[in-house]
Amino acid sequence: MHTRYRLPKDGGLVANATPSDILQRYEKIRTCIYESEYEGVQYVSNAIVEMINSHGCKGAPDAGEDPFVLGLSTGRTPIGLYRELVKRYRKGEVSFENVAVYSLDELYPIKATEQQSRNFRIHEDFLSHINIRPENIHIFDGTTPIDTVSEYCKQFENGIRKIDLMIMGMGEQGQIGFNEPGSYVKSRTRLVQLNHATRKSLQPLFHDYNAIPRLAITMGMGTIMRAKRIILLAWSESKASIVSKVVEGEVTDQIPASLLQNHPSIEIVVDETAAGLLTREQTPWLVGPCRWTRKFARKAVVWLCGVVNKPILKLTYQDYIENSLGSLLESVGSYDKVNIDIFNDLQHTITGWPGGKPNADDATRPVTSKPFPKRVLIFSPHPDDDVISMGGTFLRLVDQGHDVHVAYQTSGNVAVHDDVVLQIMDTARELQLCDKFEHVKALIANKKAGEPEPRELRDVKAAIRRAEAKAASRLFGLNEETHAHFLNLPFYETGGIKKGVLQQEDVDIVVRLLNELKPHQIYAAGDLSDPHGTHRICIEAVLAAMQVVGKEAWAKDVQMWLYRGAWQEWELGMVDMAVPLSPEEMLKKRHAIYRHLSQKDIVPFPGSDTREFWERAEDRTQNTARMYDKLGMAEYQAIEVFVRII
Repeated sequence: MHTRYRLPKDGGLVANATPSDILQRYEKIRTCIYESEYEGVQYVSNAIVEMINSHGCKGAPDAGEDPFVLGLSTGRTPIGLYRELVKRYRKGEVSFENVAVYSLDELYPIKATEQQSRNFRIHEDFLSHINIRPENIHIFDGTTPIDTVSEYCKQFENGIRKIDLMIMGMGEQGQIGFNEPGSYVKSRTRLVQLNHATRKSLQPLFHDYNAIPRLAITMGMGTIMRAKRIILLAWSESKASIVSKVVEGEVTDQIPASLLQNHPSIEIVVDETAAGLLTREQTPWLVGPCRWTRKFARKAVVWLCGVVNKPILKLTYQDYIENSLGSLLESVGSYDKVNIDIFNDLQHTITGWPGGKPNADDATRPVTSKPFPKRVLIFSPHPDDDVISMGGTFLRLVDQGHDVHVAYQTSGNVAVHDDVVLQIMDTARELQLCDKFEHVKALIANKKAGEPEPRELRDVKAAIRRAEAKAASRLFGLNEETHAHFLNLPFYETGGIKKGVLQQEDVDIVVRLLNELKPHQIYAAGDLSDPHGTHRICIEAVLAAMQVVGKEAWAKDVQMWLYRGAWQEWELGMVDMAVPLSPEEMLKKRHAIYRHLSQKDIVPFPGSDTREFWERAEDRTQNTARMYDKLGMAEYQAIEVFVRII
């Protein structure tokens, strides 16, 4: 299924009116920005197929002809590309019979049969599905004895006579392969020690941090720089910060990918979310002419307030002119008119009635007053996203009399620690309700690292998370038997961190619920920095389902609002609705998050932020309130914000 989710865009840089030299004047690496990963993958696939076919590889190799040499990495980033290349091979558009592949890195020590190994992954995702010859596959042997590994790396390096095209992702610290911060620009293939951040990022694959190898074999930066052409890939908002540093920052060995600025044929291919912090995306008025819409003007004014440290109504003509916003004044009018218009626009996003205020003039309110009460459906990718991300608004909707339902899209079972399972089973045994403690303990003891967890154990973990979600719903006044819906979307049920792709079966489940409830309002998670990618697939499922039901009478007037999860927040320039929370509502929201006991104290897969979810949620919403306050709005305890897409 093609990507349907894109961050809402309103106004911005008039790219076709801006020469490329000006458009990319802040960028030190040629950067290709696409609306979504899907479009970016098409571009890279076209480039690979064209280069292979131009090399004469579409048919059988001629005698003595050197193969086309492709350097490849593993991880989440290239998975979509590999799937597309397999499709094109099956369609007969490309042959890999005269292609040689060199893999970028491998953990050490590790066997090729272990699912966490680079060897296993690149075969599973790509090589096993194409007609590449075994002798043309060059992947590091993670079982090489420690006393000969240095010589092995030297021989591997000497065997790389050329690399025609290198395709790579990069880590959130700018790692290329396992070239960690501090890697020498002329380094060669070698054994390296992994830093804590890298090992922590691998933990979801191993479950146990102590089981993660401390070493790895990697091509060196000097090896990579020998490639004739390099294409660097980056998808999603989690990569936005490092993309901006690599593309627009200074060359430094503390960000190894920045060393690629010195390569003669390098480009980086990103989606709009990964490009979000580049100058032409974040502050395009510094680059070229812009189309000034209401929301885009608000984005610029909010930015200006931060630059000059003033509230909106204190901005001066000089502030606009000195910060490259003269074109905004030319388009909209005098600076004081802009100030008043933007102040009113932002103030009108604030509402204490997220479901609409009955019998009120709703001309300037984000939500219509009718119908009242509304039937509301909150989609929660994991069983706790609803209360973490919009718990205050959830509570407000219930208290104000709306018919609120929650759809928990996945079981969330992989995020339950084994120790939590044993504690709960022991409690049941102590209460003489059941005695399966030893049985479950044996299931846990017999797990194999990297392999899917036993179905029976996953079912126990799913039950734990359902009970926690029901408890949180009860706290907010919902009937958990009739208003909590557990969809258990099949894409999630792989038994491991790596999830499947969205299938029609997933969409059909969401369609059935939508047609059953016929909601007036829908809330869904719109953030894409979830370390597992679950949030992305869940929003794709909802949007695909909405496309199916779009012609139904009930769907004509539905409003769909996007909240953000535990990893990020909406920029104020994009916000359509802001719901202020009282201290009491904040406390009740925290207590609802506490109901998810299996996620308490130790966040199983936290990403780069190791705080508990309730801490992240409170800090985020309180920071949003402070931002509104600094812009000259009323002062609130906390604010949850939403963007409307339907």
